[in-house]
Amino acid sequence: MDTKILFIADVVGEPGMLILEKALPKLRLKYSPDLIIVNGENTRAGKGLSEGLARKYFSLGINVITSGNHIWDFAAFHNTLNNPAYTNIIRPMNYPEGVPGRGFYVADASNGAKVCVINLQGRTFMAPIDCPFKNMREFITKMNSQAKITILDFHAEATAEKVAMGKHLNGYATAVIGTHTHVQTADEEIFSKGTAYITDAGMTGPFDGVIGMKTETALNRFRFQTPFKYEIAEGDARFNGVFIVADSETGKAVSIERLNFKENDI
Repeated sequence: MDTKILFIADVVGEPGMLILEKALPKLRLKYSPDLIIVNGENTRAGKGLSEGLARKYFSLGINVITSGNHIWDFAAFHNTLNNPAYTNIIRPMNYPEGVPGRGFYVADASNGAKVCVINLQGRTFMAPIDCPFKNMREFITKMNSQAKITILDFHAEATAEKVAMGKHLNGYATAVIGTHTHVQTADEEIFSKGTAYITDAGMTGPFDGVIGMKTETALNRFRFQTPFKYEIAEGDARFNGVFIVADSETGKAVSIERLNFKENDI
């Protein structure tokens, strides 16, 4: 039996949510996913997530919400991360002990398979948190008694760090999916021991800007090296993500397909 997993790349603000709402019914018809995962850390005005927006995701049929460094940007959401009703909202697992929330979730796919979804954050050009590589092979091996399929959202800046994680977990994780840069890479593949990999799944949101931000605001940040209010771009909404098929018995990836649609193409 195969398990079909739809992973939706970083949803940016209202434009991202709108195209997601439009795309999901058609993607369900085409792919019939057993489990849907979304990275939601940029949903609230481009930085952070709110409980209301999380509930909206779940009303759309999303099963698990992953995140990254921006999950901390809306302070009121920290309590939600500790709410036992929202164990399917996860933050990077390698933050120090005592940080709100949890770093993994074992989901029930619609076909009856168990899927362990893990969130990790890189350290290169990012916050100096705990090592994301440490004990991860051992953790996945331990979780195999509960879930044969393991999907990792690796939220990291450096391409090399993401590739290294993919190689490190080759044969352990079903899939290592890079997020954070909002620029989709064309390197999707299945590694030698059955792990599906992509350096970055991209961004679901407005492409008429700079990785989701209005062009002028982004330019001013680079030109003047001073803070400017984050303003979300508006035009050219696109849907990015990956569709993965996994063998439910072995946990190995069968296929990975990169998804990149403009609004009018869906």
